[in-house]
Amino acid sequence: MRKVIKYFFLGLVLLLVFLSSALLAMRFAIQGREVRVPRLTGLTPAEAERVANSDGLVLSVESRFYSPSVPAGRIVSQSPAPDATVRRGWKIRVAASLGTQHAAVPNLIGQSQHAAGINVSRRGLEIGTVAAIHLPGATPDTVLAQSPPPDATDVTSPKVGLLVAAADSGQRYVMPSFVGKPLADANIALIQGGFTLGKVQTITGSDANAADSPGTILRQSPAAGQRVAAGATISFDVKK
Repeated sequence: MRKVIKYFFLGLVLLLVFLSSALLAMRFAIQGREVRVPRLTGLTPAEAERVANSDGLVLSVESRFYSPSVPAGRIVSQSPAPDATVRRGWKIRVAASLGTQHAAVPNLIGQSQHAAGINVSRRGLEIGTVAAIHLPGATPDTVLAQSPPPDATDVTSPKVGLLVAAADSGQRYVMPSFVGKPLADANIALIQGGFTLGKVQTITGSDANAADSPGTILRQSPAAGQRVAAGATISFDVKK
């Protein structure tokens, strides 16, 4: 029995030694694949790529910015930062400098999106994010606002964001006249047309025509002839 216990503990010790050796070897193997990120700012993209590749890293130029301190065509920023520890094959994302801003930001408001794109590219700039919003009365596809604003001189990016007018995709209807009709009949017509009955106010006295029956519509909002969207809420004044 003592021999069995002795061999059991011996095997356990050997197993622990084996596991410790394996973990230590794995740790050295992982550390052997780790490198420190070199400093790439100030280098040209070609120079930065050679430095990165020599350490087993990959360079990716992902953006461009104006910089009064870094000459055009050189790296102005990087991620991860210099001296960070990463694994071999890691992608280093960098931004290249455009030098000091020389191109004036044009006034694009009121232009079509296509014309704004041409205007921007002629100045060596780029169209950035484009958002759309429906604005009643605005011509679809025209620029309503821009960022940076016209003639800005302290921008950092060559991209100009636009807010353009979107076309009204909702179906529109011409409001019919319900004046003189019973409220019950008008309510049925609203339901069939996909509209909503809003506030109903009863009118008495001189505002009501003596010839009208109780429940007769005297006024409506929106008024007849106005254009309304599907699902609009219609309110009435009726005779008490």
